[in-house]
Amino acid sequence: METPALNALTTQVLWAAFILSMLFGAIAQRTHFCTMGAVSDIVTMGDWTRMRMWGMAIGVAMLGFFGMAAAGLIDPAKTLYASNRFIWLSALVGGVLFGFGMVLSSGCGSKTLVRIGGGNLKSLVVFVVMGVAAFATLKGITAVLRVATVDRVGVDFSGPAALPNWLAGMSGLQPAMAGLALSLLIGLGLIVWALSGPDFRRFDNLLAGLGIGAVIAAMWWVSAKLGYVPEHPETLQEAFLATNSGRSEAMSFVSPVAYTLDWLMFFSDKSKALTVGIVSVFGVVAGSAVYSLLSRSFRWEGFRDAEDTANHLAGAMLMGVGGVCAMGCTIGQGLSGISTLSATSIVALMSILAGAVAGLKYQLWRLERSL
Repeated sequence: METPALNALTTQVLWAAFILSMLFGAIAQRTHFCTMGAVSDIVTMGDWTRMRMWGMAIGVAMLGFFGMAAAGLIDPAKTLYASNRFIWLSALVGGVLFGFGMVLSSGCGSKTLVRIGGGNLKSLVVFVVMGVAAFATLKGITAVLRVATVDRVGVDFSGPAALPNWLAGMSGLQPAMAGLALSLLIGLGLIVWALSGPDFRRFDNLLAGLGIGAVIAAMWWVSAKLGYVPEHPETLQEAFLATNSGRSEAMSFVSPVAYTLDWLMFFSDKSKALTVGIVSVFGVVAGSAVYSLLSRSFRWEGFRDAEDTANHLAGAMLMGVGGVCAMGCTIGQGLSGISTLSATSIVALMSILAGAVAGLKYQLWRLERSL
């Protein structure tokens, strides 16, 4: 592929990612799709409606991912999450930190971007602090601590540490077919569970579950199929265009926030190029802002008091550090990663949920003490 054609294809990948992320932002703003909110609804009110949205989104994304893999359109072994090393401790510790932090910050990374689009100035502060903490954990002072501690613990396998590969090893199936079988079992099971809720079958709930899940699956196609180049003209090796990791990626909103700040601060540096993750950050904010303005729900909102400010700052730092350790957030691991059935993603997701429950219990304890 010649350089002009490669540049044109890169532009197509970036525009496709931006449009899909705008859809994500608009849908999340309209339907109040929020992982932290889903956990909060269960803990405080026993309401599982928003968790059913999330379950349906996981099911749709999983079916889309493994459907494309079985059709030979994408290769699950070349995704960001397809590592031979099962970093369970990083996922566990990072997930708990992220889950606790998102409660203090009133939402995860994606919800922060959605709220920025709706005029929330608190979320803008969370965005900056989370991005700085994430970058420090990628390449700075907390990165040294991460590498010296939790990253040292893991289990190495001969192939990707993922459920389809383990099933393939036991059954003799090809990993793609094993993944399809598991996705039909787990993904369809989650969709059926979501639809079984008597109050769930309403337009906004279905839009959230089907729409968000479809956006994640479409992002996999954009990154792993549209952006795949068998032989890059400069390196003569295969490449996935416009990804920070050099592998196929879907959506995530911790490390990409750090890369967005880096791109903004060093814009004149020609080595700082736009990536799928960076344009996704801008896209979610833009999509949320467009919907908020059209629906006349846009409004400015600031911090209530010093305690509110402190909680959001602490939560943002925990999300930045935890999200990098866990290799993703509620979207990066909870939807994108879990759609590949990565073992690390499963641990990260469970840990995020546990951290969120702990954070909510902590807030309830603080509230009771103040009465």
